[in-house]
Amino acid sequence: MATGIRAELRVDADGSCPVASAAADAGAPTSSVTRGIDPEATGRVTEEFMLEDTAVEAPPGGDVEPVFTYGSKTTYRFSRPRGQGCPCERVEAFDCPVVDVHTRDGMLHLVFHAADMSELRGVITTLREAYPEVDVRRLLRSHGDPSDHDLVFVDRGRLTARQREVLERAHEMGYFDHPKGANAGEVADALDISRSTFSEHLSAAQSKLLDAVLEQ
Repeated sequence: MATGIRAELRVDADGSCPVASAAADAGAPTSSVTRGIDPEATGRVTEEFMLEDTAVEAPPGGDVEPVFTYGSKTTYRFSRPRGQGCPCERVEAFDCPVVDVHTRDGMLHLVFHAADMSELRGVITTLREAYPEVDVRRLLRSHGDPSDHDLVFVDRGRLTARQREVLERAHEMGYFDHPKGANAGEVADALDISRSTFSEHLSAAQSKLLDAVLEQ
């Protein structure tokens, strides 16, 4: 019985991924990212990706070259050494092949299958040690999993920046712990806001998260 997890992570590649860099420079998302070992150059990888809508002739930087154009879409190719520790290689170090790669808003989105939650946590921890921002966008568990716990996708984009800040600070200070590590007034003071403002933001954030969970 399959018990794996399909995960989509959003990673700020921080200039380490030519695909994400090209997309950011062109101001356009990418799709159809493919990779293969260069048969004529040991230890190198050739990658291709498609820019869906670009106003520039080619993404600047490195050896990225256009190889095919179809309407407003252009496929680009580049070659790089293997073992540079890019996001895809860090994921695949856990024997989790990356099955889909694309970019949106300058961020790299990776889709892969982990054997279990322990393996998934290992991948996420490794990426967070290397990159400034790693968000879990979607988790799907195989049907028939005997676990009593369901995985639910919660889009943190539902929260405003202030709601997320309030929620994170409350969690960090132990507001949700039993017994509480901090009360509402202490968290509000740490955020330099009034207690009523803290309660308002926290209530709105919790309502949005509960809506997302119950919708599933």
